[in-house]
Amino acid sequence: MFEQGGTSRPSSHRVDSTGFVMVALSNVQFGKRNEDVRTVQKALLKRGREIPDGATGLFGDQTKAAYQEEQVAQGFKGSDADGVPGPTSLAALGRLTGLFRLDDEPVSAGGEGKLTLAQVTFRDPGDDSGEEAMRRYARRACELTGMDPKFGVTALATIAKRESASNHPRFRVNTTDMNARGRVVADGHPLNRSRGATQCIPGTFATHHQAGTATSTTWSPACAPRSTTCAIATA
Repeated sequence: MFEQGGTSRPSSHRVDSTGFVMVALSNVQFGKRNEDVRTVQKALLKRGREIPDGATGLFGDQTKAAYQEEQVAQGFKGSDADGVPGPTSLAALGRLTGLFRLDDEPVSAGGEGKLTLAQVTFRDPGDDSGEEAMRRYARRACELTGMDPKFGVTALATIAKRESASNHPRFRVNTTDMNARGRVVADGHPLNRSRGATQCIPGTFATHHQAGTATSTTWSPACAPRSTTCAIATA
């Protein structure tokens, strides 16, 4: 049955300085219809995944099943292979097929709390690691954002476990994925490397920065007003 429906988005792609098509994680989500989804579908097909209707540009059940198969092939297991794109698997899909790179989604100053990339600072606050610490930080994040802790604590702690082994020092900076580029900044790493418990990239951090919290990007697992790094991000 042909996949129908979905929300729309302008069809133009962003291209980086080397000519690579850039795909935004926020666009590649269930129910959306846009050119980023179409590009990811083409990549899935190139990898041998089945999408019976082809690259329609709609992220429906067929695409979710194909993405889940891709996650399994990349080594994800259990609930981590859920058919929902995350930054690690999506960047790997682009790298393996050569069809796109993951977009860091730079933003300009806008609504309350948003930053420009020039306003983002970089430091390691030395936050705790481990699952219990992640749950503690997640509870604080829920307090600051109004997220229901009944769902939010488990969700955020799971994201941290998947992305950085619960903020383990060895995995707090991703040195291998396609975001590992850009000028070297104050923490000694290229600008666009993903950092911290949720492996957030600076553009996403700037977009979702909470008013009244620190501007030091992505290192810390939670948002705390005026004191620690804001790093609540999509998995």
